[in-house]
Amino acid sequence: MKKALLIILLIIICATLYGCSADSNELIIGTKDFTEQYILGYILALYIEANTDFRTTIINDLSSEVIFAGLRTGVVDFYVEYTGTIYSNYFSFFYPTTPDDIFNITSSTIAENYGLYMFSPLGFNNSYELAVQRSIAYSHNIRTISDLAVISPDLIIGSSPEFMRRSDGFPSLKRVYGLVFKDEVIVDHMDRYRAISENEIQVTEVFTTDGALLSYDLFLLEDDKNFFPPYQGAIITREGILDNHPYIQSLLGDLSGLITDAIMRNLNYRVDVLGEIPRYVAESFLKENNLIP
Repeated sequence: MKKALLIILLIIICATLYGCSADSNELIIGTKDFTEQYILGYILALYIEANTDFRTTIINDLSSEVIFAGLRTGVVDFYVEYTGTIYSNYFSFFYPTTPDDIFNITSSTIAENYGLYMFSPLGFNNSYELAVQRSIAYSHNIRTISDLAVISPDLIIGSSPEFMRRSDGFPSLKRVYGLVFKDEVIVDHMDRYRAISENEIQVTEVFTTDGALLSYDLFLLEDDKNFFPPYQGAIITREGILDNHPYIQSLLGDLSGLITDAIMRNLNYRVDVLGEIPRYVAESFLKENNLIP
């Protein structure tokens, strides 16, 4: 109940600060609180502004629950969501199936329940994986999360606040695999890479499109019980926006399939490791693909 009230309060605050974009020439782009979302937010905003008469405003750093609720209530007009997040976290579906089936289930479920429209996936799958120090993987001969469960009582796991509480995150993962750690600590996204490299933690969750994976020598454990579903990135919006502006559906549909895992990982790398600005990384991607002048 407290969580629900907090979400409602945050939506009210966002609405007060930014207003709703209905009946205006402005579209609100939402993002969650990590690099990939910032880049994707700018890709949407710059692409829309270059090809329509709309202005855009970006609201950053929203949690998954808040941004999804914000879209439904009109505080946010567009954002990139992950199919597995809707499938497992919002609707608590856990039976394993194919990426296409999960997309079809999630897109039809949000349409029927909330009047939302999910575009075809952008092309990348940003799933969760558990990572350990490579030396631990080799010395203990562990390759899977099931292997990790044997030695987990001697290890410290560091994870993001959201992963620690999500229904498709740590609580259910522990139950499925029988994981019991020496300690469980909250560590922000990029800080987890530093912490594991300095042995403050020995296990963490990573996103498969993290740019930092190109710089840190970690061992990614096989999810041998298929706990994590596919997390294909896809734009979602309200059906009412497309009813009023049908050309936007065609416009944003042209982005589907353009961003592979490798491309997304490299875009994230440019920000997280090379220190480039998300807006400029997004702009260069759009120009390289002849999507903006």
